[in-house]
Amino acid sequence: MISTDTHRAIDAVWRIESARIIAGLTRIVRDIGIAEELAQDALVAALEQWPGSGIPDNPGAWLMSTAKHRAIDHWRRNKLLERKHEELGRELEMQQERSVPDLDAAIDDTVGDDLLRLVFISCHPVLAPEARVALTLRLLGGLTTDEIARAFLVPEPTVAQRIVRAKRTLSEARVPFEIPRKSELAARLASVLEVIYLVFNEGYSATAGDDWMRPTLCEEALRLGRILAELTPQEPEVHGLVALMEIQASRAASRVSPSGEPILLLDQDRARWDHLLIRRGLAALERAAKLTAAPGPYALQAAIAACHARANTPEATDWPRIVALYAELAKLMPSPIVELNRAVAVAMAHGPAAGLELIDALISEPSLKSYHLLPSVRGDFLFKLGRLAEAEQEFARAATLTRNARERDLLTARARLCTQN
Repeated sequence: MISTDTHRAIDAVWRIESARIIAGLTRIVRDIGIAEELAQDALVAALEQWPGSGIPDNPGAWLMSTAKHRAIDHWRRNKLLERKHEELGRELEMQQERSVPDLDAAIDDTVGDDLLRLVFISCHPVLAPEARVALTLRLLGGLTTDEIARAFLVPEPTVAQRIVRAKRTLSEARVPFEIPRKSELAARLASVLEVIYLVFNEGYSATAGDDWMRPTLCEEALRLGRILAELTPQEPEVHGLVALMEIQASRAASRVSPSGEPILLLDQDRARWDHLLIRRGLAALERAAKLTAAPGPYALQAAIAACHARANTPEATDWPRIVALYAELAKLMPSPIVELNRAVAVAMAHGPAAGLELIDALISEPSLKSYHLLPSVRGDFLFKLGRLAEAEQEFARAATLTRNARERDLLTARARLCTQN
């Protein structure tokens, strides 16, 4: 039986390495479904071997090497090697006995960016928009179907079906593993941006598990965003997204206590914010503003984040400006989540009673029925209004809805605080 520590270590390694392994394999086998199966085979091998042999010094390299050998075995069993001769070259055909080093070189080829290619193939127009996002989150971020379902506020079986159908569709359509031509780029860009930001958000506020943040996902999303900005320098929303992620990432060190507890925005030590990331974010936001007079959703959210970044203290925050920006965002991208965030800004600018009025209008919204932040925010407003019994109920309900252990502890503590006043 696998120990809890070993299982956690394997899970952590998989979170970090799975996307690179799947991306490298996809470039060779040209089939996302097969690539993921081969990567999963490597994971199964790790689960079988590591508890006895110990975790390797370089677990990512071990998984990649194992996945490569699984790919070679797969090709041999299914006679795929012969069908790949033209792609791999005539030399490989004459050196089948030395196929392992040749395949190693092919998989380790660093020309281009396999992860970015993986994002674009997952966001191909042949797929429905919701399938593009779900598949990329699954492959790029290594997220479970449950985590993706919570990000989308939809049932888990729905997400599972989307992923299975998406992989089948890509395989049947023989979608090439490449970054699209310039003429096709714009049509796929919005979906790619959505995916990258959702990956970032999963790292910034993990939907489940024992950790409040998954920094690796934030870093990966930022890396992909920066690459995308270089590939599409005239796209303002790409720079808007990069600005948003840079500024939000600047708070990472101050969002978690030394023992791992979450620290909310208004309680953070702003001296610990990363000012290099803030400067990078503000520069990206300025770059976006020069490209268009009508900012898109990501640029507007980046402008909101910039209001926080420019304030040395919570009291110095330009809350009326944030309220106005959320109003613009609501026109461009109407959603219950935007309205929830707007309510928070209104409460800060005009008092908790004003915010509560907006929140109460969202209570009957079906998509927020299981969304823990609705009762959490409502509880905060009620607490500030001195309605402690009602606030306790809201915090307690929010604690039952979240799947993140750290967040659950925070909400439980806030509910307990209501009974102590």
